[in-house]
Amino acid sequence: MGHGPAAGHDKHAGHDPEQFRRKFWLSLALTLPIIATSHMVMDWFGYSLDFPGVDLVGPVLGSVVFCYGGWPFLVGGVREVRDRAPGMMLLVSMAITVAWLASLATSVGAFDLDFWWELAALVTIMLLGHWQEMKAIGQAHGALAALAALLPDDAERIARDGGVHRVPVAELRVGDVVLVRPGGRVPADGVIVDGGAELDESMITGESRPVPRAVGDRVVAGTVATDSSLRVRVDAVGEETALAGIGRLVAQAQASSGRAQVLADRFAATLFYVAAAAALVTFGLWWALGDPDQSVVRTVTVLVIACPHALGLAIPLVIALSTALSARAGILVKDRLALERMRTVDAVLFDKTGTLTLGRHTVTGTAAAPGVSEEEVLRVAGAVEADSEHPLAKALTTVAHDRGLRAVARDFRSLTGRGVQAVVDGTTWAVGGPALLRELDATVGDELAGVTRDWSARGAVVLHLVRRPETGRPTAVGAFALEDEVRPEARAAIAELRAQGVRTIAMITGDARPVAEAVAADLGFRPGVDEVFAEVLPADKDRVVADLRARGLTVAMVGDGVNDAPALARADVGLAIGAGTDVAIESAGVVLASSDPRGVTAVIRLSRASYRKMVQNLAWAAGYNVVAIPLAAGALAWAGITLSPAVGAVLMSASTIVVALNAQLLRRVRLTPGQR
Repeated sequence: MGHGPAAGHDKHAGHDPEQFRRKFWLSLALTLPIIATSHMVMDWFGYSLDFPGVDLVGPVLGSVVFCYGGWPFLVGGVREVRDRAPGMMLLVSMAITVAWLASLATSVGAFDLDFWWELAALVTIMLLGHWQEMKAIGQAHGALAALAALLPDDAERIARDGGVHRVPVAELRVGDVVLVRPGGRVPADGVIVDGGAELDESMITGESRPVPRAVGDRVVAGTVATDSSLRVRVDAVGEETALAGIGRLVAQAQASSGRAQVLADRFAATLFYVAAAAALVTFGLWWALGDPDQSVVRTVTVLVIACPHALGLAIPLVIALSTALSARAGILVKDRLALERMRTVDAVLFDKTGTLTLGRHTVTGTAAAPGVSEEEVLRVAGAVEADSEHPLAKALTTVAHDRGLRAVARDFRSLTGRGVQAVVDGTTWAVGGPALLRELDATVGDELAGVTRDWSARGAVVLHLVRRPETGRPTAVGAFALEDEVRPEARAAIAELRAQGVRTIAMITGDARPVAEAVAADLGFRPGVDEVFAEVLPADKDRVVADLRARGLTVAMVGDGVNDAPALARADVGLAIGAGTDVAIESAGVVLASSDPRGVTAVIRLSRASYRKMVQNLAWAAGYNVVAIPLAAGALAWAGITLSPAVGAVLMSASTIVVALNAQLLRRVRLTPGQR
């Protein structure tokens, strides 16, 4: 729990903005007749009101405004005294209490002040300021409500007899199968068991384009099936869903304090004592100068104008806005300190597989023996591999399907550890790697052998298509290079990091160095500047992070696997790719839900922008008080320049509005990849 005004602010922030709205309007309605019947105001504007009880309007309605409108401040002040954390609410409650007592004393003739209208105006303006503050905070915290609203109220559950029944989402259980119609939201996390559709996952990942999902793919609650219906088997409900996890992360980040918040708390606590001391000195000096009326007026003005209202809002509003905006863009901030540190990062270390690459093999090269076309070897290989479940087989069948190259295979047989075999167009064919060539003693032509050597040298997996005639030696008629595909966004991420001034970009992998070097070259790594750590055992990844930090670098580690967790925890900032494991996500300070590495640059932009707004707001709030407190105390009264308590309240509220508007400029930060 923080101390000082910010802490008081946080407690106060739990109030409903509607409460302050109602209190403001009623207090305003009561304040207007108090002002209208004030002798001072009547003298200013040259009119007079005289009716039975006119002198009671101020004391009666003013006391109602003090008790009704001032109640939240009085309660907050008492709480801060009880918690030994004096701050904003205590200053406000002291100011309105002194004003009320002075007004009562005036009513019985102890002072010659017309102060009821000042008191009523002061409370009303303070209520307006708090109402606007609560509204701003509420809008920022609305990210949680927006996440909750993504879940539908009902779901269509499919019974064992095939019937479809509409039930509340709360009644869904793990194992249920639900129907998601076109345009409908997925009610719970699960796996597609029937159908395929393009899903709008922008509310989870920040990715604007629909993503194709088919049988066997996972879907998460809150996403929208845009074009077709799906049947989904539920495997997580309620608090176990990804959406609920995102909500917890947003709430945790918005509630957490960083270094800037600690600084604000200390400054605001100091400001309370400065303001209280200034008020006492002001009261004593004006009293000693023989002007008791001015001693009261100046004291109340000092207490009002020194309220660290803007200071109490400076950091929490930036925190709430930055975490809400980032969550909307698929960047989930778990640790505020991690976000603050991100602006100083000068080295970013990427895990290769699943982070800079897709973590799945694709066909990057096709070669055919003389006299055979590449399309033909792809057509045959795709047919031979059609019944295989191996990931490399899926890569071949996918590229053949995408090019419209189809053939029918029969007599499929798996050659364990070596490859597969099938009959296509009456001929027996086999597809496999070096072990298959050795076992079959297949011949490989010089031209084909030269191409495959180059592929192997850069770390690609090489498969051969071998014709097995009924008589004679088997012959390799085609070959394929399969490599872990680099994410299309990864090159842009590297370029953006460089443009942001990151000194060192590094990649770490357990793969052989040729594979790592090939990927690094593809990504545009600069030899001698950027670094590649290859053949690193999982247990040694955190040692690499420690070595980079030992060089004086501030390191951000980006990864997605279980073996990345120690390195994520060791780094100054750990960023987990959202498609990664729960262990990696738990070890990170920031989660990129979209698995887009460009999110790293967005986090840096957000970190720098939010820190800049915090510093600007603190500087404004501090500078305002340095100038305003002496002015409120009457330092320039000799020159005829003074402030009334009501004007002081206006200035204090204006400073709060400046801070709130400045924080809102965070909305201009580009967080979503491709956003202008």
